[in-house]
Amino acid sequence: VQLQASGGGLVQAGGSLRLSCAASGRTFSRNVMGWFRQAPGKEREFVAGISWNGLTTNYPDSVKGRFTISRDNAKNTVYLQMNSLKPEDTAVYYCAATTKIYSLTSLPGLYDQWGQGTQVTVSS
Repeated sequence: VQLQASGGGLVQAGGSLRLSCAASGRTFSRNVMGWFRQAPGKEREFVAGISWNGLTTNYPDSVKGRFTISRDNAKNTVYLQMNSLKPEDTAVYYCAATTKIYSLTSLPGLYDQWGQGTQVTVSS
């Protein structure tokens, strides 16, 4: 089972990036998926979550209105559209899946499948 995140890079403040997370080895079409980020010296932070059918999402206030999570279960892929990026969004971004629960959660400890991370750097 593997989650492969991609799409990170260097962007100027106010710009946009779209991250992708492709799953292989099994399907996650019935699982809650999430995105997290971790900046140097900081704890891993929840960024977005999406229900198995894509109908429900949740975000922390720090990204609400700027980030959008979506999924394409036919492609076994989850996306994170990031707009109006700020320097404080700089971090390694990870996608994750949970096989433990079926409701949205922001707790990293409840996610048991993790991708390798993709670096997002926002310059001022």
